[in-house]
Amino acid sequence: MQSIESNALEPTRAELSAMSFGQKIQRLLPVYGLVILTALLILLFSILLPQTFPTMLNLRSIVSDKTIIAILSLAAMIPMAAGRIDLTIGYGIVLWHVLAISLQTMFGLPWPVAVLIVIALGALTGFLNGLLVEIARIDSFIATLGTGTVLYAIALWHTGGRQVVGMLPQGFYALNGTMVFGLPITGIYVLALAFVMWIVLEYLPIGRYIYAIGANPKAAALNGIPVRRFVIGAFVTSGTLAAIAGVLLASKLRIGQASVGLEYLLPALVGAFLGSTTIKPGRVNVWGTMIGVIILAVGIAGIQQFGGSFYVEPLFNGVTLLVAIGIAGYAQRRRSHAGRMAPAQTPQLSAKPAEK
Repeated sequence: MQSIESNALEPTRAELSAMSFGQKIQRLLPVYGLVILTALLILLFSILLPQTFPTMLNLRSIVSDKTIIAILSLAAMIPMAAGRIDLTIGYGIVLWHVLAISLQTMFGLPWPVAVLIVIALGALTGFLNGLLVEIARIDSFIATLGTGTVLYAIALWHTGGRQVVGMLPQGFYALNGTMVFGLPITGIYVLALAFVMWIVLEYLPIGRYIYAIGANPKAAALNGIPVRRFVIGAFVTSGTLAAIAGVLLASKLRIGQASVGLEYLLPALVGAFLGSTTIKPGRVNVWGTMIGVIILAVGIAGIQQFGGSFYVEPLFNGVTLLVAIGIAGYAQRRRSHAGRMAPAQTPQLSAKPAEK
């Protein structure tokens, strides 16, 4: 059972070549509108807040604050590409960051072992989600919501509602605290993950298979694509990335508490959904997701520097999501209308006799 349908709307070269300049602008605006809006927001806030916004300190703060959301958005977009949705990422990060600390402080495990255990548990959770969706045939929204709630309950039981604190090794702190060229190393992690995912989804057969499943799973199966295997693999990858985000969150906070983590779910989903409205509208894609996260980070940072209240961030996330989905829907309706109005093409018959 599908939760999301994936249909790319980006124009082809042949389609653009037949258009006038004005038509090209009108056709490309929905494709790169979010990119243009991001650049305009950066320019606007830089002009209005010249002392605080266009500074290395602000850039460092944005990278540090939004890294977790960026990784979770990348995690969410993989099942979305296959036409499913994974809500476990927001609930799982609660348990994963708690376990990353408690395995070291309560059980005395070396930090590399603790990190590997957490990542393995994240992958196992993704595998369970895949089985529930593909074998048990439960809708992905319901299945991952149920799994995530169980993980959250385990985190509450494990902590007893208290913080998990203790001395942690410097190597574990360095996972998040290391600076590279004056910026947190977590930004390098995000760029590396994004680049690898872009290569896999855009240039390798596995990426084409996942997009084909997202567009039409029945047609993909009829063409010999093992739908179950790839969907389960998408959930495993999502769970693994969510666990990595949990480890980095633990390294950043240096304490574990079950009240931290759920607030990342909505921004992560917003970033992934925004990614489906730009670069390749109608289809989730890596760089579109990165643009989605960036515009959220820039908009919230600028508004907060103007003195926005604590409710600005969730308000901005919700409004931006509604506007972006509206733009994508408008673009899709225009293309569908143009397709119906286009005159039928008469096939060209060759005068040359067929060779025997």
